[in-house]
Amino acid sequence: MTEHHGLAKNTLGGFESIVMGIAGTAPAFSVAVTTATIVSTVGVLSVGSVLYCGLIMFGITLAFIHLSKITPNAGAAYAWVGHVFGASWGFFAGWGLLIASVFFMVSATIPAASSTLLLIAPQYVENTEAIAGVAAIWLSLITLIVTRGIKHSSYVQITFTIFETAILIALIVGGLIHYWDAPAHLPSIIWFSPFSFSPQLFATGALTAIFFFWGWDVTMNLSEESKSNASQASGAASTGAFWSVINMMLFFTIMMVIILMVLTDAEISSADTNVLFAVASKIFPEPWNYLAVFCTILSTVGTIETQILQFSRSLFSMSRDGMLHPAYSKIHPVWQTPWVATIVIWVLGMLLLFTSSYMPSVKSILSSSILAIGFQIC
Repeated sequence: MTEHHGLAKNTLGGFESIVMGIAGTAPAFSVAVTTATIVSTVGVLSVGSVLYCGLIMFGITLAFIHLSKITPNAGAAYAWVGHVFGASWGFFAGWGLLIASVFFMVSATIPAASSTLLLIAPQYVENTEAIAGVAAIWLSLITLIVTRGIKHSSYVQITFTIFETAILIALIVGGLIHYWDAPAHLPSIIWFSPFSFSPQLFATGALTAIFFFWGWDVTMNLSEESKSNASQASGAASTGAFWSVINMMLFFTIMMVIILMVLTDAEISSADTNVLFAVASKIFPEPWNYLAVFCTILSTVGTIETQILQFSRSLFSMSRDGMLHPAYSKIHPVWQTPWVATIVIWVLGMLLLFTSSYMPSVKSILSSSILAIGFQIC
């Protein structure tokens, strides 16, 4: 296997980039893994927390789009922060993303494992060792797909996102039809009002709400592999970033309203990572309610894939620039992927999953990893 310093150029189009951005934020996964945590901290104000954090993230998106005009770079934040503020600041920006991505391997694979066991062996859903084992299998399968090439990753994402979107729309429509007249929480303007927050309450909600939007910037990390246009070299990547964040900001706000209309606080708390299944169970009869579990699995697999892409491209770029060991910049001669960098996150993810198997409960694993990532994102 020889060293080759070129990623697959002009591979992803505008539609594929939008799908990648949506998959990166992982609609169903983000709702499933984060809702119980944010509702337990800020209650019905979780709707406002998600909306305002979305607006903040959209501002960051616009900044990234303009920075990408400097030059498309697989390192994204690492490269552009380094260009503007200096190499040292760029390194820390890249390093922070790498650390957050590793923690994400736990907070993403755990819901995938939980949903999988809910379908095939529900008696093990609260068994941390079983959860960690299934999570390790998912992580290994996704790593293999990512290593095989960016087109393989793109085709998987498009397929998953189509099914995921259809199921989520069905849940939203079903929730409105069944609970508009008798909601568990009566919708109010207070949910959205910025005056409902104290500074401390907003900060507490934001630390969790920002997690909803984690991952859209994978489109920027794929800018070297995206198609350009006449106006800018990162045309498809910029298009993907813009529209994916707009769509997700609207979706997450609407979905939080639906969840609060359908479920009580106690039901949300007891659902843990199966919030969508709890919603579906109150709207649709069996076995159709299990489509929500299937939806969560698809979304989770998709976001794990995009996070591995983001980690591997960032590590590749930092290595290519001499900031880290040159071995991490090795490109597979056939698949044109940074295979060494991809293996690194697989190894680190497996180590964290093994460690997490000794934690007392699935909820404690998720809460710890979400807070760690929220701190890194902020």
